[in-house]
Amino acid sequence: MHKRLLAGFAVPLLLISTLAQADVEVNVASNSLLRLPTATSTLLLDRLTIADSATLVVPPTVTEIRVGELRMGRDAHIAIAPSPEPFRLEARSGELVTGAHINARGASGSFEKPATPGRNLSLRFEQVQVGELTIDVRGGIGAPGYQGLDGADGKRPGCTWGQAEPGYDGQNGGNGQAGASGGQVRLEVPASVAENLITVKVDGGVGGAAGDAGKGGQGGKSKGCLVYRADGAKAGKPGQAGQPGGNGSAGSFNLVRIP
Repeated sequence: MHKRLLAGFAVPLLLISTLAQADVEVNVASNSLLRLPTATSTLLLDRLTIADSATLVVPPTVTEIRVGELRMGRDAHIAIAPSPEPFRLEARSGELVTGAHINARGASGSFEKPATPGRNLSLRFEQVQVGELTIDVRGGIGAPGYQGLDGADGKRPGCTWGQAEPGYDGQNGGNGQAGASGGQVRLEVPASVAENLITVKVDGGVGGAAGDAGKGGQGGKSKGCLVYRADGAKAGKPGQAGQPGGNGSAGSFNLVRIP
């Protein structure tokens, strides 16, 4: 008896354990999204069907999926979460129609975390017809630089006494962080699959944007004076903008023909 997992339904606990066994069918309905459970690193599936404009999300804990029959509809996606562990997908038969995507891009950096590289992929499609396939393992975009703080305003003088303080200088902007490297892809397909039907993106991530410079503070100036007014002070100097981060290094692509 086949076990079936359909998009749009909750995953019972009993089904999570059966996904690691053979003779399991997973279907992702059109225009829907299904996230695989994280209970096991290797999934053995009898059939995997991702309908038109549907997305199968593979969590970072899953490192291998072996499928008897794989079918991906038009604009169907397999979205593979970033992870330092390589990921392998193997299908014995099936069809990938025009617009099929396998996306394993790295995550963009933030102020808390650096960008992550594209995930390394090993893909083997034995008796699989390929209409058009895009594989994307580009590195994550680098984190932007911090914006420099604006300088404080100078203290105001009195109308006939005291001396105005100059504005304080703005701080320099931070440098953007480097983009992450692209992933490595090994793709095994039948000799009948034309190479121009396959697009592989292995670019490194773009470096993070430079942080903006902080503005100089305003010099102190008298305020509310009717007759006499003390001289005002100069404004502070603006800081210097940071430098953009460097781009990450490109990954690699190796196409292998199955006789």
